[in-house]
Amino acid sequence: MGTSALQERYVNFYTDFAFKKLFGTEINKDLLISFLNSLFDGREVIEDLQYLNVEHLGHAVADRKAVFDVYCENNKGEKFLIEMQKAEQSYFVDRSIYYSTFPIQEQAPKGKWNFELKRVYTIGILNFVFDEKDPNYMHHEVKLMDVNKKEVFFDKLTYIYLEMPKFRKGEDELVTVLDKWLYAMKNLESLLERPKVLQDAVFKKFFEQAEIANFTPEEKYDYRESQKDFWDINNVIETAEMKGEKKSAIKIAKEMKKDGVPFAVITKYTGLTEEEIEKL
Repeated sequence: MGTSALQERYVNFYTDFAFKKLFGTEINKDLLISFLNSLFDGREVIEDLQYLNVEHLGHAVADRKAVFDVYCENNKGEKFLIEMQKAEQSYFVDRSIYYSTFPIQEQAPKGKWNFELKRVYTIGILNFVFDEKDPNYMHHEVKLMDVNKKEVFFDKLTYIYLEMPKFRKGEDELVTVLDKWLYAMKNLESLLERPKVLQDAVFKKFFEQAEIANFTPEEKYDYRESQKDFWDINNVIETAEMKGEKKSAIKIAKEMKKDGVPFAVITKYTGLTEEEIEKL
């Protein structure tokens, strides 16, 4: 899980505190702009951003509200919703699409309107894998399309998902600015110094802002609390995975035992002890 608390120099980017400090504050707006521009690779050029209210209510009191991680717009009125997903959710794609409806609906002005919309981008930085089919395909970009023509039908609504565990490039393999951002974000907590390949001014600031020694006492406290929340989530996930693996092993062992497979063989392939197998 990275370096220990005694060794760590930089924050864990996947904690709420670190993500919002580095990408969600006015003083670090240039970091977010650099990341987004690297993500769009010239197709969208962001010169400036304005941070918007992250809490959104429905039209009625009883409507469910949405609280975004980072929400902003550029000088053209285009909306950018940037979310950090620390753990897999059953309907995380549904959730991101639901969240995108708020930036769409809020564009409707009072009075007459011709329904022209500004672009809306939903960007999910995911600390988990949701597409197991291709272990190397980590950068998903989704738009509404005509399935028969295989053409984009509506280009003003874009969903970008980055499966961070699939990013495996080493320091000597970083070519694009996006490569550098993904490497910095994924490995930040485990680094003890800024890599030589990340010497650009924007990364110099990124590492300065991420260095725990530069925090105020209040920031250090908030980061530690956020770090504990991150560890708790990981522990819950690991426990659930272990229980799932154990349950699967028991099911397999029962079938093998019923078929007369020797206990030593069952132990080899399931990891269960002979005592555990005896009790099945």
